[in-house]
Amino acid sequence: MASASIPVYNRSNNPLENSSSQNASRESLKMEPLAVTLLPGEERVIDKDIMYICPFSGPVKGKVFITNYRLYFKSADADPSVTLNVPLGAIGRVEKMGGASSRGENSYGLDITCKDMRNLRFALKQEGHSRRDIFDILFRYAFPLSHGLLLFAYLSQEKYEENGWSVYKPMEEFRRQGLPTDKWRITFINDSYELCDTYPTILVVPFKATEEDLRKVSTFRSRGRIPVLSWIHRENQAVICRCSQPLVGMSGKRNKDDERYLDVIREANGTAKLTIYDARPSVNAVANKATGGGYEGDDTYQNAELVFLDIHNIHVMRESLKKLKDIVYPNVEESHWLSSLESTHWLEHIKLVLSGAIQVADKISGGNSVVVHCSDGWDRTAQLTSLAMLMLDSHYRTLRGFQVLLEKEWISFGHKFASRIGHGDKNHADQDRSPIFVQFIDCVWQMTKQFPTAFEFNERLLMTILDHLFSCRFGTFLYNCESARDTNEVRSKTVSLWSLVNSDSTSYLNPFYTPESSRVLYPVASMRHLELWVTYYIRWNPRIRQQQQSPVEQRYMELLALRDEYLKKLEELQLTDSSPNSSHLSNSSAPNTASPTQHITHLHTPF
Repeated sequence: MASASIPVYNRSNNPLENSSSQNASRESLKMEPLAVTLLPGEERVIDKDIMYICPFSGPVKGKVFITNYRLYFKSADADPSVTLNVPLGAIGRVEKMGGASSRGENSYGLDITCKDMRNLRFALKQEGHSRRDIFDILFRYAFPLSHGLLLFAYLSQEKYEENGWSVYKPMEEFRRQGLPTDKWRITFINDSYELCDTYPTILVVPFKATEEDLRKVSTFRSRGRIPVLSWIHRENQAVICRCSQPLVGMSGKRNKDDERYLDVIREANGTAKLTIYDARPSVNAVANKATGGGYEGDDTYQNAELVFLDIHNIHVMRESLKKLKDIVYPNVEESHWLSSLESTHWLEHIKLVLSGAIQVADKISGGNSVVVHCSDGWDRTAQLTSLAMLMLDSHYRTLRGFQVLLEKEWISFGHKFASRIGHGDKNHADQDRSPIFVQFIDCVWQMTKQFPTAFEFNERLLMTILDHLFSCRFGTFLYNCESARDTNEVRSKTVSLWSLVNSDSTSYLNPFYTPESSRVLYPVASMRHLELWVTYYIRWNPRIRQQQQSPVEQRYMELLALRDEYLKKLEELQLTDSSPNSSHLSNSSAPNTASPTQHITHLHTPF
C-alpha cells in the first residue's frame, strides 16, 4: 500500500454521488445547516436521523452527518447536548449490528471501532434496509484506499501562514549537531534509494568508510539498513547509531566488512568497547536466526558488548493496548483498578522502553558510542534513539526541535506508519498494526510529568499529534518511508501537521518552560513513578473530560488573559491621552496620580 501510486479520484464515476437518494439528501442539506465548520475541501456526503447509543447517558436521538473527512453527530433534544466529531481516519472497523429479524430495542444498527480508544454504536429503524446507505458510505469514505479513493489529505484545501514542510532540513540539523567532522562524513549514496529503500537520502557515516564499504555492509543488514549516525555529543564525540539486525542466520554467518565497520564506529571517538543495544528479549533475537536474522556474537564482534533490553515486539504491544482499552472504555472498573491496569502490562512496557533509552543516554554521557537496533530498525529502535536524544539534547525539547526529532528519527528513517496505523485500509485484522508511535508519545508524556519545566511544548501538542496520526487530514504521517512519500508527492500535494501547529504555536506552549541547554534528563523508569495517561486514554469519559487541565495551569492561563485585557485597556488609554480632546483632562490630573503603565507593571508574572 505504501509504495502504490495515488489512485485518480473521479467524482463523476462515484455512484454514491449520482444516486437519486443522494440528490434528495443534497436538497435536505440546503435546509439544515451543519453545526460544525467544514474544512476547505471537505464536502458533505449524507445525513440521517439516527439513535446514538451513548455508553454514558443511554440512547440519544439525533442526526448524523458524514462528510469525506468526518462523522459528526448532534443530539436533537438532549440536555446537555451530545455531540460527536470523529475523523473518518480514526475509524478502524465498521460492522452491522443485528439483522432484519433482531428483537429488542435499538438492536439494529452499526458498530464502529475507533483507533483512538473509543467505540461508537448507532441504532436505526429495522424496516426498509435503513442502514444500507449509511453503512456503504461510511465504509467507503473511512477506508478510501480500499476503494480506489484518495485519502482526505489529498483533497484538503487548507492554507496556513507557516509551511510545515520546511521544519526539517537534514543538512541544517546535522550542521546544528556540529557535523561533518574529521571522523564523520555526510554521504548521498542513498540519493536514489538504491542502498536502502526505507532510509532517507542523506546519511552520516564514518569518515573512514568508503561507499563500497557501505554497499558491502548493507548486504549483511536486514532490509539494507546499515548502521548510520543519529546524534553526536558535541563535547565527547560519542555517537548514537541506528540500524537493523545482522543477517547471521542459523549457520552463524560472518561478514568481515560489517565487523570492521562497527569497529570504525568505535574508533571514531576512542571508545574502548562499542555497546550494541539490541531492543529485543534475547530469546526473540535467538529465534530470529531461524528466519535469517540474529545478533552480534561476542566471538565475532570482539570490541563490542551486546546488551538485550527485553522490549517486546509489535504483536505484544498491540494486545497490551487492546487490554488497556477494555478496562478504560466505556467505563473504568474502579473496584479492581490497580490489578486490572497491571494485567494489561502497558505501563510495564513503557518502563522497559524508558529504561532502555536511559541506558543509551547514560552511555553517551559517559563518552561511549552506541549502536541501537531491533529486528528491522524501524519500531523499537526509533523509540530508543529518539527518547535518548530527547534526554540528551535540550533542542529536541523545544516546540520546533521536537518536530525535527519526529521528522528525523521516525518519519525519514522509515517507521512504517501506513502499516502500523492502517491509514484508509479496511483490513482491521492486519497483523502489522501496532501502537508503537502511541507508546513513544506516552513515554514523552511521562517525561513531561517528571520534568514539568524542561519542555517548551505542552500536553495539547502530544494529543494533537496522536489525533492527526489517525485523521489523514495532513500528509505528515502518511506512508511507510521517504521513498513512498516521494512517489506519492506528499510534500507538494498535502499539508504538513506542523503548518497547523506553527501557525498557532502559543496554543502548544508550556507556560512553565525554563530553558536549560546543558541539562541531561534522566526520568525515573520505575512503576512507582509512572502513571497512566488518563487525559488521553480515558478522555472520552465525560467525567474525566471536565478535569483535564491542571488547576495551576488553568490559573496561569487566566492570569495571562487578564494581563492581555489590561494591556488592551492601556493601549486604549494611551490613544485617548494622545488625542487633542484629552489635553484638558491631562492638565487637570493630580500630580501624584500613577500613570497606566505604573498601574500595570506588577501584572507581569515572573514565571
